[in-house]
Amino acid sequence: MPMNTLEDLRAGKLAGSRRLKLACGLSEFPREIFALAETLEILDLSGNALATLPGDLPRLHKLRILFCSDNLFTELPAVLGQCAELEMVGFKANRIRQVPAAALPPKLRWLILTDNQIDALPPEIGRCTRLQKLMLAGNRLRSLPAEMANCTGLELVRIAANQLDTLPDWLLTLPKLSWLAYAGNPFCQGGAVQSGIAPIHWDDLQVSHQLGEGASGVIHHAEWRSAGGTQPVALKLFKGAMTSDGLPLNEMNACITAGTHPNLIPVLGRLAAHPEEAHGLVMALIDCNFRNLAGPPSLDSCTRDVYPEGASFDLDDAIRIALGIASAAEHLHAQGITHGDLYAHNILHGADGQALLGDFGAASFLPADDPLVAKALQRIEVRAFGCLLEELLAFSAIDRHPTVNPEKVEKLKSLQAECAQENVSARPLFNEIVSVLNALMPGHQQ
Repeated sequence: MPMNTLEDLRAGKLAGSRRLKLACGLSEFPREIFALAETLEILDLSGNALATLPGDLPRLHKLRILFCSDNLFTELPAVLGQCAELEMVGFKANRIRQVPAAALPPKLRWLILTDNQIDALPPEIGRCTRLQKLMLAGNRLRSLPAEMANCTGLELVRIAANQLDTLPDWLLTLPKLSWLAYAGNPFCQGGAVQSGIAPIHWDDLQVSHQLGEGASGVIHHAEWRSAGGTQPVALKLFKGAMTSDGLPLNEMNACITAGTHPNLIPVLGRLAAHPEEAHGLVMALIDCNFRNLAGPPSLDSCTRDVYPEGASFDLDDAIRIALGIASAAEHLHAQGITHGDLYAHNILHGADGQALLGDFGAASFLPADDPLVAKALQRIEVRAFGCLLEELLAFSAIDRHPTVNPEKVEKLKSLQAECAQENVSARPLFNEIVSVLNALMPGHQQ
């Protein structure tokens, strides 16, 4: 979203705008914004010094999306609840302690309150039955209201790095929950790092250009000099700050504990002796021909990934991708880890359906002493896989590929329906999913 200026707003140059983004040290809400009341749908006032919003904010009667992250709010403004069309509310990295019931808009779908100081949510959040995405990592929550069991549309929940003593039972039965991150709470302090991971000294790395950047860290191309010679690697330097998923150190712990699997990016070692004591992982450098399977969800799609225009998969390649990811998820669950963000945008794919599952930012550890809860958490992730399978099927459909084997398609549709069913306990586990997909692979002997 491009940045606008207060000067252009005051000069009337932004008349008719549907989107407005201002970050210019604002300490008060600019009244000139109301001149856009007939058109404005998306307002981003992040990165200012705001602590209040005006009482007549509902005059922006078409406002659907409001971002006020990185400001000085200590309370979620109650006036938000009067904005009839407001669906997405983002107040990350403020100083919010209180969330009044009156602040919850009637059409709320996506609520971002990451990195604040909230210790309780109002029971009235249970009335937000349209809520799909709830991001609460990095607060002080000790419990969640039981009334939230009524939020049956919830698909993505981030409650990592809080003060929760237990995982609520109702959370495990939500019919559409697919992406859950809960690491860094008192109830889940387990998950010891595998001791076999090798330290790699900073001085043995020659770091060059940046390859990419995510919420938790920056990935660089590097040359690693060791006794066996020099090899190109990828170095991920963690930022150390709270992300929308949780704490980067939890991600690093899970990434190391995951161990090796053909459909996971290999971890070669843990960074040691960084001059600024930064944490990092040295990982295998992935072939540049690998590409992200999709882009992350948009403001409109909310919880579903966005695929490139014209995306299309050969059915057998789609099956290979699905099998690779299901196999990786089965392996992770066997190591006591849920990925938490099993999405196409976290999958790299290459030729002939090769696939790698990456980004452990939302990973959490399964409870070793409670197999029933562990199975329920695994089946939540199975629904995420069901969403992925639905997308792969859509882009390898018969109308796109007339030669597609209809029997295979029907078996995949049946598997997808089982993975996505609302009765959590009836979903298959990943070992069953892998077995079904193996039987659909080309050349498989019945």
